[in-house]
Amino acid sequence: MTVEGTFGRIDTGLVRGIIRGLVVTGILLCSSIALADEMTDEERQKLRGEIDAKTQEILNELYEESPDAKSHVENAAGYAVFSNFGMKIFVAGGGSGKGLALNNKTGERTYMKMLEIQAGLGFGIKKFKLVWIFLDSADFDDFVNAGWEFGAQATAAAAMGDDGSSIQGAVPVSDGVWLYQLTGSGLALELTAKSTRYFKNDDLN
Repeated sequence: MTVEGTFGRIDTGLVRGIIRGLVVTGILLCSSIALADEMTDEERQKLRGEIDAKTQEILNELYEESPDAKSHVENAAGYAVFSNFGMKIFVAGGGSGKGLALNNKTGERTYMKMLEIQAGLGFGIKKFKLVWIFLDSADFDDFVNAGWEFGAQATAAAAMGDDGSSIQGAVPVSDGVWLYQLTGSGLALELTAKSTRYFKNDDLN
């Protein structure tokens, strides 16, 4: 349904979807704050251990799908691994995930969160496992410290590196940033991880 407004024709369904997405984001953030207040040091350590184990499990799965990925992960400036394991499925087309970013040069580990908002797409989200590869330290640091918002406008048409290099099985996101997307049927070669925000998990760092 569309209506005429000050700014022209407005799709009311899209507006409702956006509102639902914002509500979900608010619920997730409030839940996170409440959880942080209730968690004990022992619970935090347990959750870190679960994320560490899941990260290694996802990397092992990736290496089985694409053996060359191991060298790309180990030789990158840094990498980050995310999934929605252990998370509830939310109604408004949005979901959340936890992850770990590791600086290969310093060995520093940063626990992170991911919020996925796909307003208006209906019930639930598919499960995801993502492995980000950062060839440049500046890109990795920006991802971890400044937080990234990966907009719906992003496409897989990002240029390869200046030298024409590519990472087989991964999707180019920008120059020097690549993304492996693991699904139940293997590696997804089309960019699907859109409308997402990545930021530090202050509860665990």
